[in-house]
Amino acid sequence: MADTGVLEIILKRIEAVDGGVDSQDVATSLSVDHQVVVGAVKSLQSLGDIILAEQRSSKHWELTGEGQETAEKGSHEARVFSAIPEEGLAQSELMKLPSGKVGFSKAMSNKWIRVDKGHEAGPKVFRMVEKIDDSVQGKLVQIQKGIAADVDEKEKNELKKRKLLTEVTVKSYWITKGPSFSTIITKQEAELTPEMITSGSWKQKSFKPYNFEALGVALDCGHLHPLMKVRTQFRQIFLEMGFTEMPTNNFIESSFWNFDSLFQPQQHPARDQHDTFFLSDPAVSREFPQDYLERVKKVHSEGGFGSQGYKYDWKIEEAQKNILRTHTTAVSARMLYKLAQQGKFTPVKYFSIDRVFRNETLDATHLAEFHQIEGVVADYGLTLGDLMGILHQFFTKLGITKLRFKPAFNPYTEPSMEIFSYHEGLNKWVEVGNSGVFRPEMLLPMGIPEGVSVIAWGLSLERPTMIKYGINNIRELVGHKVNLQMVYDSPICRLDS
Repeated sequence: MADTGVLEIILKRIEAVDGGVDSQDVATSLSVDHQVVVGAVKSLQSLGDIILAEQRSSKHWELTGEGQETAEKGSHEARVFSAIPEEGLAQSELMKLPSGKVGFSKAMSNKWIRVDKGHEAGPKVFRMVEKIDDSVQGKLVQIQKGIAADVDEKEKNELKKRKLLTEVTVKSYWITKGPSFSTIITKQEAELTPEMITSGSWKQKSFKPYNFEALGVALDCGHLHPLMKVRTQFRQIFLEMGFTEMPTNNFIESSFWNFDSLFQPQQHPARDQHDTFFLSDPAVSREFPQDYLERVKKVHSEGGFGSQGYKYDWKIEEAQKNILRTHTTAVSARMLYKLAQQGKFTPVKYFSIDRVFRNETLDATHLAEFHQIEGVVADYGLTLGDLMGILHQFFTKLGITKLRFKPAFNPYTEPSMEIFSYHEGLNKWVEVGNSGVFRPEMLLPMGIPEGVSVIAWGLSLERPTMIKYGINNIRELVGHKVNLQMVYDSPICRLDS
């Protein structure tokens, strides 16, 4: 509680007047900091309806540090004028003065001084008038003495531009008597004790009213990151549609499974160090299904299964290089190869949500590490229409109903489609994912039976999370710049459907 003496003084002053008192005036008369009086006002408010306090704000002008120096010593231009003797002063010497640069410019515009450039030693500055009126200093002195009303607003703003003056907003309280006003301060009890009930003393006590709108103490518990909340929602959608989650716990992948098994040529730009992180230890992998590897090599270099291939010299050294996986489609390739090794083919629906890594230039929408959401369906006779139908069902569960598809190119899908959704906030169509039908050159070397089609699609986890939580910079969602308070404050994610 604030100092009892200050509380009593405030109450006595309110009692002595018909209206009220201003907290700023009380602080000035007591020669104390205004915050001391503000603290006393809040203490009185906590005691009930003893006083009423209305917050007010007022503005006044104050001199800056430079303004106080100018009020004392004169303006920069006046100091420059005073420094010039009758015989003149070299401009180079004048510029060495503390007020030289600013004062020279202002004195020239006031036509107090002139420059003569005809001297051998360099330009020389002379006075043009015998005496000057330093109006800047005069105005600042007036404001300093509290008679700012004599200085018009235009002049004040000019002084503000010169950083000699600043406008200060002062907040104070207008204090008046409350319904239960009294000059006697009685401390209100915060709780009813057994002793009060036993003795009956509670009848004479004054109790603080209950604040039913007060928030309880925050629970000391863990908090889910927004990415994990949205991930849970996506995972639930896949499970509702009958998908099985793929194991994605291997961040390190060989180039063979990440690129070659997907019919992505070894000279593709995505396999360059500018786009992919290569490992130095261990640098290579050597454990591959040899018969499958030979079929992949053949379809790349010679063609096969109705394709002419890429017609280049396929090298095992490139396929052995270890990388941080650039997409979870490498996991899909492993799962489809495993499916093909079964005695009898069975239709499957797979999904995965996990991290991938690309050597991206970091900015507000790109990171070197992000999450990919992928769905894969394998069955006999699947067509592009089936893919579009599943996508409509998938995105409808996300609350996205306006979809468009645009032809695209992927090395391992044909046909391929980019997926666009209409963004109501931006009033335009934005890309939300990519999709396609896996090429026979990818599926048949695995041993997938002819007639089986595999449709797939993918999107990022970060983009829908940023839209859902109103985050504009991806670095505020993932990485060392994440504000943990954002994690605590973010509500449970509910995708609007």
